[in-house]
Amino acid sequence: MTTMVTGSRSFHDRLVAQPRPTGLALAPDGTRLILSVQALDEEGTRYASELWEVDPAGERDPRRVPGSRQGDSAPAFAADGTLLFLSDRESGESDEEPGPSLWSLTDGGEAERITHQPGGTTAFTAAARADALACTAALLPGAADLRTHAALLRRRRRAGVSAVLYEVTSGGEGGELGPAEPHTFVLGRDVPPVDAGGQGLEGAGDMALSPDGSLVAYTRAPTAAAPDTNTVVIADAATGVPRATFSRSGHQYYSPVFTADGTRLICERQQEETYDSEWQVTLVALDPASGEETDLLPDFDNWPWPGRAVCSPVPGDPTLWFTGDEQGHRPVFRRDPDGTVTRLTASGAYASLCVTPDGSTLYALRSTFDSSPQVVRLDAAKADQEPALLRTPGDLGPLPGTLTEVRTTADDGFPLRAWLVLPEGAAAERPAPLLVATHGGPQGSWSDWPWLWNPWPFAARGYAVLLPDPALSSGYGQRMQERGRGQYGGRPYQDVIELTDAALTRADLDPTRTALAGWSYGGYLANRTATRTDRFRALVSHAGLWNLESFQGATDMHAYFRKIFGDPRTRRERYDADSPHLDAARLTTPMLIVHGGQDSRVPESQSRELHHDLLRQQVPTGFLYFPDETHGVEAPNHLRLLYETVLGFLDHHVLGEEWRRPELL
Repeated sequence: MTTMVTGSRSFHDRLVAQPRPTGLALAPDGTRLILSVQALDEEGTRYASELWEVDPAGERDPRRVPGSRQGDSAPAFAADGTLLFLSDRESGESDEEPGPSLWSLTDGGEAERITHQPGGTTAFTAAARADALACTAALLPGAADLRTHAALLRRRRRAGVSAVLYEVTSGGEGGELGPAEPHTFVLGRDVPPVDAGGQGLEGAGDMALSPDGSLVAYTRAPTAAAPDTNTVVIADAATGVPRATFSRSGHQYYSPVFTADGTRLICERQQEETYDSEWQVTLVALDPASGEETDLLPDFDNWPWPGRAVCSPVPGDPTLWFTGDEQGHRPVFRRDPDGTVTRLTASGAYASLCVTPDGSTLYALRSTFDSSPQVVRLDAAKADQEPALLRTPGDLGPLPGTLTEVRTTADDGFPLRAWLVLPEGAAAERPAPLLVATHGGPQGSWSDWPWLWNPWPFAARGYAVLLPDPALSSGYGQRMQERGRGQYGGRPYQDVIELTDAALTRADLDPTRTALAGWSYGGYLANRTATRTDRFRALVSHAGLWNLESFQGATDMHAYFRKIFGDPRTRRERYDADSPHLDAARLTTPMLIVHGGQDSRVPESQSRELHHDLLRQQVPTGFLYFPDETHGVEAPNHLRLLYETVLGFLDHHVLGEEWRRPELL
């Protein structure tokens, strides 16, 4: 792991160099806790995953797992306690298609490759009490098995062919999807892999093995005829023959996990927003014997967008744990056998839950807006507790300010809230300039520590940062969804402005020096703001929607957005009401645009259109373009440039300082 030397470096340099904990795995006997960490490589130009061991008791410092190398990721344990992981480390075999393989690592640090799927393994899972594994790998069209797939890959490579014939969809976030499609394979030691079935293009990696290894569950993607509906398949692990299938029109299932006795499959079930209905997310139990589906959270109105369930490891005990957004936090919740739901944590955002073999203790990653992710230990039953912090790799050091909240009431009577980061020295006699930062989604929340659009580099430069959760944000009940449905640029925009007005009643904030910035849906709100008001001195739009009609036709989620906005050929009301490009003549505020050239979620043509309209209106503008980035910014030096460019743009237009072009641009 790269050693961090703070010295006189800017805060965003420290942030970029900070190791990033990403996932936890607990050994079956509860004695070993393995943490995956994204850290700078030796050249400092990309992040590479490493495996670290954390002391569950919190007494010893963390250590690199003996035998682990940069590039090892996705740790998990086999039933016998063997540490498993994915890695693209070389095996020494020639004429092999590149891609991550599944490896094991003994306590002595000796790595052994378990399996290599031609083109790479993207995900895997292990049975809790059997020597069985399942993994996700791709097959090219026309390939009946892995051997044929490998031969086709070699032929394409030798012919210099990278062409793809799309027949369902033309791309996916993070890059092109084709031509291969994910499949689930079940592996036994020294047994050829069984193809359990095609997972399709959505939900790759959504699979589970029953504890005894006899059943495998996976998801099949929506079809062109039903783009809002997927299918869960529960199949015989030895043969791949389906035992039961579950599908519900207008719903999709995610994150399957078997109960400890293997009798039920727990999944997230999601009903996406449509023109006439709001998002609905819950956890359900699927019974493969009876075909019955049970909603496990029928009366839970926090609208927490529950994450993957963690089931009790005790056979016969239906207790489970999950996380979900709530009022700017992401607590851990416990669901008891009688259906009672208890919030276990008082504050913070939790992820990557693990439970001990007796079901008494949880481990997790916890972050807040004033604390980067740390490994913590929790009592598995105690309500509203503060966790025990365990020693975690990396130390960002002190933050350049403090965190508080802003609350107000919208004009429709709904209570609103936002986080507010205050820089050091902000006071009535020295009020701070304010940056309003709008989150993506829109179904999401400012609840956990972000690496992209983190508020603290701005606080270090003297800006206060307001982080509002407007209509359509998660964690505020179903009413928050209802009041924003069909109003992409309406009620959410109004909520942001009302929270901004509430923040600016503070004497330590300067109402004459303000800016607004956003990413993804937040970028859309920045674009909408540009055509609604001139109250801000500067705006920043990162991967934002500008022309809703051209956007819905080009995004990788075109069917989803057409459900929300309507068919533009027959139902134009929402396009006409909420597409910022129709009001381009009202652009006056200086604007910085940021976009990645490989963005399939919000195609970069959206920002090019906006940039052309700003130039036509003779509005001061800049377009920070990253040809190789997708919907976010991932490369370390690109992230540095993002912060440097945005800070320089704000300093120039909000503070009146001279514009300084970043050295590498």
